[in-house]
Amino acid sequence: MEISLENTIDKKINNLLKNSSILGTIGSPSSTIELALDILESSVTRQLVGELAIFKYLQDSKNHYAIGQIIEIALRNFLLEDPTIKSVARKRGSVNPISGIQDVHVGKLLCSAIFTSSEDLVEPSILGTVPPTGTYVYQVNDDILSTILEKQKSSLFYLGNSYGSKTKLPMWFKHFDYGENGAGEAYHLGIFGITGSGKSTLAKMILTAYSKFRQMGLLVLDPVGEFSKSFAIDHANDYDNISNGNHNYGSSFDMKKIMNSLNKEILSINVRNLVLDRWTLFEEILLESQIFHQLTIKGLNKRYAVDALIPKLRNKTSLNKLIKRESFDLFINELRKEEVQILIFSTPEPRKRLNNLVSNLDPKNLETLYSQFWIPICSLFEDRQDAITIDDLLEKFSWKLKPLIVIDLSEQTAHKMQLRYWNETIQSLILKRLLTGLVNLGEKTWQKNTSLNTLVVLDEAHRFARKDEFTDANLEQLRLTLLDAVRTTRKYGLGWLFISTSLSSIHRDILQQLRIMFFGFGLSLGNDLVTLRELVSDEKAIDLYRTFTDPASSFSTKTKKYSFMTQGPVSPLSFSGSPFFFNAFSPVVFMKENALDTRA
Repeated sequence: MEISLENTIDKKINNLLKNSSILGTIGSPSSTIELALDILESSVTRQLVGELAIFKYLQDSKNHYAIGQIIEIALRNFLLEDPTIKSVARKRGSVNPISGIQDVHVGKLLCSAIFTSSEDLVEPSILGTVPPTGTYVYQVNDDILSTILEKQKSSLFYLGNSYGSKTKLPMWFKHFDYGENGAGEAYHLGIFGITGSGKSTLAKMILTAYSKFRQMGLLVLDPVGEFSKSFAIDHANDYDNISNGNHNYGSSFDMKKIMNSLNKEILSINVRNLVLDRWTLFEEILLESQIFHQLTIKGLNKRYAVDALIPKLRNKTSLNKLIKRESFDLFINELRKEEVQILIFSTPEPRKRLNNLVSNLDPKNLETLYSQFWIPICSLFEDRQDAITIDDLLEKFSWKLKPLIVIDLSEQTAHKMQLRYWNETIQSLILKRLLTGLVNLGEKTWQKNTSLNTLVVLDEAHRFARKDEFTDANLEQLRLTLLDAVRTTRKYGLGWLFISTSLSSIHRDILQQLRIMFFGFGLSLGNDLVTLRELVSDEKAIDLYRTFTDPASSFSTKTKKYSFMTQGPVSPLSFSGSPFFFNAFSPVVFMKENALDTRA
C-alpha cells in the first residue's frame, strides 16, 4: 500500500532514510505532544540529547514525516526497582544477569515540524495521530533536510548545528514587507544571556541574514560600542584560519567586508558625524556641561538658568549658528542682565556674585570659556563636513534600497572625542530623538500604504527598557517611548531586536511582544528562570536549557560551545512553536557555511 503512495519526493527521502542511522522506535506511552523513543542497543552509548530525529508515518492516506529534537534520555530497569533486588545491588553493586542487561533507555522526542509530500511538493502538516509502536526513528542529516527543504533552499540561513549534533539547523529570516521571502509584517526579536554567552556575535549573524535583503533597513543603536568595532576590524586571514583549524567563536566579524559582499550600503556613525537638531538636546547637554559651574551656577539653579536663557537664544539665533562667537557673546550678555539673574537666583547675594563675575570677565577668560566649554557643546549642532542631521539620516530608511547604519553612542567613544560631559542622560536624549524620528517616519510610510521594512537593534536593552521606572525624567521618557513603539510599530514594518544580559529586568510588555527569542547561557537562576518559564511553557525544554555549560569553563577556545534555545518562527522546522536548541557557529565557520566570501 505504501509503495503505491510514494512519489518522487518520497522515494528520495526513503533512500536517504535507508542510509541513515536508526536511533530507536516509537514507544509507549506517546502522545501527539510528546513521543516516547525506545533507544536501540546500538545507539545507547551515543550522545543523543539535542539530536534531530525523523520518522515516517501514515496519516489521512498520505505519507508524513515528523522531525523533532530529542530533549531527554531516561534509563529504566524495572527488575532493579524491586526492593529485594535493590538490597542485593546495595551489597554486591551489580546483580547478574540484571544490571546492564535489563536496562531500557527511553528518550523524549519533541516534534516541531511535520511534512507531507504531494507530487513534487513538500507541505507543512500537523501531528494529528500517534504512529504505531515500533515505528523506526532515524537520525536526521543535512541531506535529508536539504531534500525536504529543497524549494526553500534560497531562503535558508545557518547560525549553527543542532544541539548535540553535527547537523546544520536551517533557519530563515524574512524581511518585513510583502513579496518573495517577505513576512508581511514586522517581527520583534530578543537575544538574552549573561556576558560572554555569545549574544553580540549571534546578533551580528542575524544582521548578516537580514542584510541579504537590500530593500530592508537595519539600524543598530550601540550604547557600548560593541557593534561599531566590527566595522573597524579587518580579518583578512579568516579563511586561512579555517584551514588551520582555528574556529574560535570569539573571532571578530569583519562586518564591513560581509556587507560589501552582499552589496549592502553601510554607515558607521558616531556623535561627531551626527548634527543634533533639537533645542531640547542643547538644553540638556548644556546642563551636563561644566560651563555653568565655571560661572558659579550650580544645582537646581542651572535649570533656572537654562529656562531663562534658551528662549533668548532661540529668538536671536539658530541651532547651527550657536557655535559662532556672536552667539556666545549673546549668551554672556543675557547673563549680565538683572532680569535674567533674578530668574536664576532668588536671593541678592548669589546674584551679586554672578553679576560681578560676568561683568568683569576679561578677554582671556571669555576666550577660555568659549573655546573650552562652549565650542565642544555647540559643535554637535553645527552643519559641518562629513556630518548628517538625524532627519536626513533616518530618511535613508524610506529609500528603495535601504542601508545598514550603526550609531556609536558609547561613553568611551565620546570621551575620545573630548566630550567630557557625556553621560547616560545625554545618551538617552539622543536615543529618544532617533526612536521618535524613526517611529514618525514609519507612520508616514504606513499612511502611504507602504512598509518601512526596517529592524532596529538595541544593545544593552536592560538599561533603557527595564520594568522599573527611572527617577531621571529623560531616561523615563525613553523607556516609555520604547514601550509604546513595540506595541504600535509592527504594522509600520518596523521591528525591534533587544539584546540584554538580563531577562527579568526587561519590561513584561516588551517580552510579550517578542515573536522570536534566543536564550543563551546564564538565565537558569532566580528571577531570570521564573521569567524564562513564563515565556517557554515546556518544562522538559527548560530542563535541557539548564544543562547548558558556561563557555568560560571550556579548557580551550577550540572546545568552547555557545548554546542557545530559540522559540518562534525562526526555522522551517519550528512552525509548531516548540523550542529548538543549537550550538552557534564561530564567525569563520558561519561565513563558510553561508557562502559569504569576503576575500575579495
